[in-house]
Amino acid sequence: MEVKNKIIDSINSAVQVAIADGVLKSARELPEIVLEVPPKKEFGDFATNFAMQSAKVFRTSPKKIAEEIKSRIDANFIDRIEIAGAGFMNFYLKPDVIYTELQNIYNDENFGQLPPKNNALIQVEYVSANPTGLLHVGHGRGAAAGSAIVNILRAAGYNVESEYYINDAGNQMENLAKSVNARYLELLGQTVEFPEDGYHGADIIDTTKKIIERDGDKYLSLPEDERLKILQDLAYADKLAELKKDLSNFRVEFDKWFSERTLHPDKINDAIKILRDKGEIYEKDGALWLGSEKYGDDKDRVVVRENGVPTYLAADIAYHKDKFERGFGTLINLWGADHHGYIARVKAAMTALGFDADKLKVLLLQMVSLYRGGELVKMSKRTGESITLRELMEEVGTDAARYFFLMRSIDSQLDFDLDLAKKQSSENPVYYIQYAHARICSIFRQAEEVGLKLDGTPKLSMMTTAAEVDLINKVFEYPTEIEKAAIEFAPQRIARYAYDLAAQFHSFYRDCRILGVDVELAKARLALIKVTAHTIKHALNLLGVSAPTSM
Repeated sequence: MEVKNKIIDSINSAVQVAIADGVLKSARELPEIVLEVPPKKEFGDFATNFAMQSAKVFRTSPKKIAEEIKSRIDANFIDRIEIAGAGFMNFYLKPDVIYTELQNIYNDENFGQLPPKNNALIQVEYVSANPTGLLHVGHGRGAAAGSAIVNILRAAGYNVESEYYINDAGNQMENLAKSVNARYLELLGQTVEFPEDGYHGADIIDTTKKIIERDGDKYLSLPEDERLKILQDLAYADKLAELKKDLSNFRVEFDKWFSERTLHPDKINDAIKILRDKGEIYEKDGALWLGSEKYGDDKDRVVVRENGVPTYLAADIAYHKDKFERGFGTLINLWGADHHGYIARVKAAMTALGFDADKLKVLLLQMVSLYRGGELVKMSKRTGESITLRELMEEVGTDAARYFFLMRSIDSQLDFDLDLAKKQSSENPVYYIQYAHARICSIFRQAEEVGLKLDGTPKLSMMTTAAEVDLINKVFEYPTEIEKAAIEFAPQRIARYAYDLAAQFHSFYRDCRILGVDVELAKARLALIKVTAHTIKHALNLLGVSAPTSM
């Protein structure tokens, strides 16, 4: 919001004047000035703890810092500044300021899109599940979080590219081929022993049936190694297509799909050669080891086994080397919490290669537990195996699934209440938010029926009740929430904000009539709820949730 930036600029200017006057010490680097909207109106329109944050830098008490800044702020839009507690600065704006800002937002069709940051390109890599089976609910949480983080970063003005790393090399692909081959022979009437490391899911049978329906038994007479190669390619194509279909239905799209196969063997060999030439890899017991312990890992790691086969770590080293060489300013990976120990070894390898490992940020996703009727749901009724993302979407819908995945921090375990997600009542948070948007759309349809239209410049200053001002101020918070959600990689902030904004609107609707009041007041209130609807829709879009116009 423009006035927020003006306050920050005023504080900055006052600090520099205080330094020039000699009442505050000169400092090379000062804490960032952060403005918050106080929880209660009596504490002002904005507040900052800058005086407390800068006390160590200035080597004086926060209260004195606040007083020196306050005495040097000259801003005609500020009514007064009060110092509270140990040094909080509470800013009270002049009454007309909020209406000017609301008018600016009303005129801004792109409200919610922050100015470009001009930062280097950020890459967000997420989901990256093996293309050997259907996505489960854990993948769903990663898909919702990753896509929302991408949306939020873009709304905050960052340049972002999303990527899916396809684990299409190694043992999992061999096991996929063996599994499909076994089902292929079974379905064609042969007796076969199912591979010990095979995939037993019903989806493997479905994939095999598709192959038989299309090609019949044409591969039955082939030598086993030739048949395995063909079935692996066919099954891989089917699995990847199903995976992409589920993600698309879950409103997740990627800018780039990166195949692990493209790393074998040249890019892996190249990465290992560079590390050997740097003296970062040594040989022991016939294997090649990365000296990762000296870079923060808890021990050194094997990158090439004694049989000459690279480990998964070798592929990950080559992959992250490739990502750094593509020139991204920041790399963000979303991994499952069980990969916690993997972070140090990948970062160690990047440091050993000469890259800035601090540019690699790994966000860990905690587990999801599904509950129905108060009981933990572990297995699918349909298959007797893990609940798939597809089944979850079928049961509760994409909107509810995405919102419930996003309403808690990704680093906390999520208890997903299936019964609540299906409720069409205010108890269901996503329904509650969507209903607010639909209700506003309904009000506009009713207004049109009685000939009430938003034309000209609405007289926003007519809105002076607490319900009106509270709703206005809640809208004002949105850009700050986007900025914070982007910095913290925290989509739950937007989920919570959307809920709070909807709650504020419902309170406003209860206390303030729109139709059947003075025409100019009605138009002012219509303008306010138009902005509110835009903000709710924008926030839901960032979360990948729809904003229905009727319910």
